[in-house]
Amino acid sequence: MNSSQPSSPRYHTLDFGVAFGITDVGTVRHSNQDTFRVAPELGLLAVADGMGGHEGGEIASAGAVELLCSHLSDAPPAPPHDPDADPDATWAGVPGGALHTLRGAIEYANAQLYATNVERNHADGMGMGTTLTGLWHPVRHGPAYLFHVGDSRLYCWRGGAQGELLQLTRDHTLYQQALDLGAPPPLPPRNLLLQALGPGPAIQPDVSAWSMAPGDVYLLCSDGLHGESSREAIAAVMARARDDNLEACCAELVDMAKRDGSRDNITAVLLRCHG
Repeated sequence: MNSSQPSSPRYHTLDFGVAFGITDVGTVRHSNQDTFRVAPELGLLAVADGMGGHEGGEIASAGAVELLCSHLSDAPPAPPHDPDADPDATWAGVPGGALHTLRGAIEYANAQLYATNVERNHADGMGMGTTLTGLWHPVRHGPAYLFHVGDSRLYCWRGGAQGELLQLTRDHTLYQQALDLGAPPPLPPRNLLLQALGPGPAIQPDVSAWSMAPGDVYLLCSDGLHGESSREAIAAVMARARDDNLEACCAELVDMAKRDGSRDNITAVLLRCHG
């Protein structure tokens, strides 16, 4: 287990739900370059998948998560959410500045990791890097804010036992780009990233507002999980998630990825919203 992770997995209670997460080195690699964080005091869940060799990947993923949390901790508190104050307002302004604050936190993390790469004489596009994907819910009863760089993913299972699986992030990979453009085969390898935190001076994170619903189940995961396991298999586990079995569901997802042939580190963080 990555040394930045808790010594033992545990449940986390947030204002809006219950979360549990585990990370596993997998069946092939000798070190774990994945990092996850559940920070109830910030209303934050994040997953990062590092790259750049044994030491570099671990430093990048753990550093990105730590820098993100530090920046959000220092940000001015958002005002209480009051939907009656302006019922026609867009979420970009309720609470004001939240999207700007989140984007700034991600850009700050990238700048710090990039500076380290420069100090180590790595050329642009080289050196350590990491994905970063997660959910931030800074205001009780307000919207959540989703953020994403790379190919870790955020899913939502909505609608109870007969619900549907929604993929809330889109991979920043050459493979996904080729699919979007309708390119003929052979397609690029799935793991070639278009952007990550650290290798370059600038990034373009996906940041958006999202309405959480009672009973929603969210999964944050690295590509060690979703890379080999089918969407249908992931959905089947999420559909069974309850407040009291999140640990078992996370373990089932990790075991499933191993059986399906994953050769990477595997991280799964589940959140079930109250209600």
